[in-house]
Amino acid sequence: MINKIVASVAEALADVKDGSTILIGGFGTAGLPNALIDGLIEQGAKDLVVVNNNAGNGYTGLAALLKTERVRKVICSFPRQSDSWVFDELYRAGKLELELVPQGNLAERIRAAGAGIGGFFTPTGAGTLLAEGKETRVINGREYVLESPIFGDVALISADRGDRWGNLTYNKTARNFGPIMATASKLAIAQVREVVELGELDPEAVVTPGIFVKRVVQVAAQAPQPVAA
Repeated sequence: MINKIVASVAEALADVKDGSTILIGGFGTAGLPNALIDGLIEQGAKDLVVVNNNAGNGYTGLAALLKTERVRKVICSFPRQSDSWVFDELYRAGKLELELVPQGNLAERIRAAGAGIGGFFTPTGAGTLLAEGKETRVINGREYVLESPIFGDVALISADRGDRWGNLTYNKTARNFGPIMATASKLAIAQVREVVELGELDPEAVVTPGIFVKRVVQVAAQAPQPVAA
């Protein structure tokens, strides 16, 4: 019997290895898998490469993971905002590498990994520092840059409901990067608000089919946490 439900966050993350590339869903704090991030901090893996839309807010969630100094590199679109204090401090101190990727390119590079696409040409970034060292090509009179897929060893995503086969639904904008990250990783782990019986999810509403998900853990809804130093 297929059953991807695990009993705890610790069990879901037990075999995450040092040096892993971790795809973490979320757009700012929307859809951020906070329970899985906190569990990864407890688990202790180090020398990580983290792929996310931004580089953490305040001192919780992704920022808390960065603060452990166990992340070697961040690949993201928006590393700096008004409360990106942890990233700023680490980056200025030379303790954290950054690969800056325009948001559309970031999404497409992740999607390409899941779709088995070896690379794609895009005009975004052409003629800028972001194109340095990359192959370029003129297509129909316009310059394009070759971008490569972003694969993950692990994807940590937050969904609304899931079943024991790993089928997932999402809550509005909390969906964001989760579906493509699940397809682009070897080990997709989803925290869900509710686990339901097989057949309870409307097939037309399932966004991430269970074939892309390895583990599901139920996590109680978390109240917003205050920003603290």
